[in-house]
Amino acid sequence: MYFKVLLEMQEKDIYSELNSIRSLMERSTKFISLSGLSGIMAGIYAILGAALAYKIVYAEAMLKYQGSSLAIETLWQLIFIAAAVLIFSVVTGIWLTIRQARKKGEKFWNPVSRRLLVNMAIPLVTGGLFALALILQGSYELVIAACLIFYGLALISGSHYTLSDVKWLGVFEIIIGLLAALFPAYGLLFCILGFGLLHILYGSIMHFKYKQ
Repeated sequence: MYFKVLLEMQEKDIYSELNSIRSLMERSTKFISLSGLSGIMAGIYAILGAALAYKIVYAEAMLKYQGSSLAIETLWQLIFIAAAVLIFSVVTGIWLTIRQARKKGEKFWNPVSRRLLVNMAIPLVTGGLFALALILQGSYELVIAACLIFYGLALISGSHYTLSDVKWLGVFEIIIGLLAALFPAYGLLFCILGFGLLHILYGSIMHFKYKQ
């Protein structure tokens, strides 16, 4: 009986040590302090931005019906809304992630987080330039599809340095982006689905799965 208890204690110690080693390896190779709340907030910002964009586009459609046009002004308004959503999402994400890292006793800016940002930046910058090229060419209907696809690629690229859940978010973003390319007339709806609802769902899962 004594040897059985001793053996069970040793097994528990070994199991605890293995968990500690695994946790240490994850911390050294992956950035695990992403905040689920930042995903939820980004989704809310995207939905509000898309709703405002729809209102502006609908107003322009009514003006065109009446014989007026504010295409250039409307374009700049939409660009401003997109930039505002991006800035609010990034600032909120950084703030919540720093807070999450501090709660876990980790540094926000470290070699792993730098690799994460670099791997995500390449597809994001490329996608941003491609979207700009579409705007300059007047192919506005494909801009949302391009943003969704390149954003998905960025998430998949960065998922090697963070939680695996991010990869699946990227896969679904790409799928929604391809659908947006096939049905460009419903671009704003796909924007709400991809950047809004999907972010809220992902953020909620992350928040409760990792008890943030």
